[in-house]
Amino acid sequence: MTGFPRTLVGGVSLPRLLIGTNWFLGWSHTSLAKDKFIKEHQTCERIAEILGVFLEQGIDAVMGPPSPLLEAAVRDAEQRSGRSMTRILTPIFNTRPGGPPENEPEPVLDRTKALNATFCLPHMVVTDALVDRREGCIRDIERYTGMIRARGMIPGLSTHMPEAVVYADKTGADVETYIQLYNAAGFLMQVEADWVMRIIQNAKKPVMTIKPLAAGRLLPVVGLAFAWNTIREQDMVTIGTTTPDEAREVIDISLDLLSRRIPDNELQRTRSKLTLT
Repeated sequence: MTGFPRTLVGGVSLPRLLIGTNWFLGWSHTSLAKDKFIKEHQTCERIAEILGVFLEQGIDAVMGPPSPLLEAAVRDAEQRSGRSMTRILTPIFNTRPGGPPENEPEPVLDRTKALNATFCLPHMVVTDALVDRREGCIRDIERYTGMIRARGMIPGLSTHMPEAVVYADKTGADVETYIQLYNAAGFLMQVEADWVMRIIQNAKKPVMTIKPLAAGRLLPVVGLAFAWNTIREQDMVTIGTTTPDEAREVIDISLDLLSRRIPDNELQRTRSKLTLT
């Protein structure tokens, strides 16, 4: 297999493995202490080094919030490798009057565009606040997707609510893709994994799944085996890593799983396993 398998989203070629950023920017979903460790450890240079490992395998798309630190690291990695990266950004903005003026949709989307976003998927804080279960719709969605299109970005939705995918498909919302929680542990998911599996299978647009390792609660081979074997060929897996070695590991495991091979990555060694070798 040459390079990483790819898919097409809104007319843009993307790798099926996307680079997540929680382990770059400090959202561990574990503890405040772990968040602090990430923020103190990750520098622009270290993030760029990890991005470079992904770029070596043709994995050239990164997902995250509009972040000057992330953008600086992406530019650094691009310059080092001579390859460009696609930015999939997930901004948060006011959905009701009276919020901070700098957080109104227009200036937030302007800043998102200025950070070179190709895709703009309002974060679940926005999307899920607009999901109307009574009416079976996503309120004001066309207003926001229109703003995104007007700025030359491709709209999608980031959600933790499986209803968002169903309602967007049912109402023909102007989106090209969805970000959806999906992992074997059911971590942060609002319904059982088999329900979300079915929703992804029936989605009219490609789905970018997130948190395949349940924020470190699943071994890479376990979480990735579940994800790669239960999504469609047009769908994607987003994964965050803390070091270049972690990036190499998840890439190798993913390539083995996609080729229907048992992963042959080197296992961790502990004293309790001495009798197994």
